[in-house]
Amino acid sequence: MPHFPSLTLPRRHTLALGAALLLGQSAWANDWPARPIKLVVGGPAGAGMDIFARMLQAPLQAALKQPVIIENKPGANSLIGIDSVAKATPDGYTFSFAPSSAIALNPLVVAKMPYDTLRDLLPVAQIGQSGFLLVAHPSTGFKNLQDMVQFARANPGKLSYGTWGNGSSGHLAMEGLKVQFSVDMPHIPYKGTASLVNDLMGNNLSVGFADIASPVPHVRAGKLVALGVTGSRRAPALAELPTVAEQGYKFDADGWYGVFAPAGTPMDIVRRLNEEINKILATDDMRLKFNAQNMPAPPIKTAEQFAATVRSDVNLWQGLAKGVNLKAE
Repeated sequence: MPHFPSLTLPRRHTLALGAALLLGQSAWANDWPARPIKLVVGGPAGAGMDIFARMLQAPLQAALKQPVIIENKPGANSLIGIDSVAKATPDGYTFSFAPSSAIALNPLVVAKMPYDTLRDLLPVAQIGQSGFLLVAHPSTGFKNLQDMVQFARANPGKLSYGTWGNGSSGHLAMEGLKVQFSVDMPHIPYKGTASLVNDLMGNNLSVGFADIASPVPHVRAGKLVALGVTGSRRAPALAELPTVAEQGYKFDADGWYGVFAPAGTPMDIVRRLNEEINKILATDDMRLKFNAQNMPAPPIKTAEQFAATVRSDVNLWQGLAKGVNLKAE
């Protein structure tokens, strides 16, 4: 019988090889980024997530010394954009900018998910934490949440509401409201908040849940009326506006935007990007810009801390969704 030499390396050689691989990965991360970075936004231009992504764009380019290219891929509550990132090469050059509702709720309302949310995405950094706005066209005469509820009770099925998509946090919030107040309000999903807000201002839609930022100028101009804000606290640019919880609707969960990488992206790159984003978020200038866009000062979290938030909030939002039997229409 022929004798073949053993392919098992001595332990010292195995350790040396492992160290070399780690050093190689570290060196690769030290050279990152060597070319432009793509940030895929799951909503259209002008939507809340797009606004905050573009606020980060210039300072992040300066910090990384490479262009940061924002690519808008709206549709299906950000699923289209997130899917493109989940399937991207995990080399540190493609990232997703997505809302918490898309991360937590898509798996519940999409029959055949093209990716696994917790397995295929790697949390990088949390961008803000707040609720979202319930707004109406001035012709409704609504001034607050109770005005809307009273009208809906008196006119079952006649008051439709819009959100930025099936399975969105706005969809969840209104379905919960319908259960608590026993009202019948048909849902009209949009591909993003920009088209939703346009239809509200054009009086093609009476009420809707929109993001925290994009409706603010229209509220101040009197083109829209803000009826309430979700989340655990009032929003800074509309500090006089009560939360929906203050108005009797028990919905105080906070949402967020987050940066995600494809699973398998080197953690040295993830931590470097997290650190650079956190440095930007911690500046007084950025905090003022967030407040001007109706977002409280953003929390500063490591990549690991944000990953823990993602896991916790997925459980929270999915629990709320199951409680109101949230389904895509």
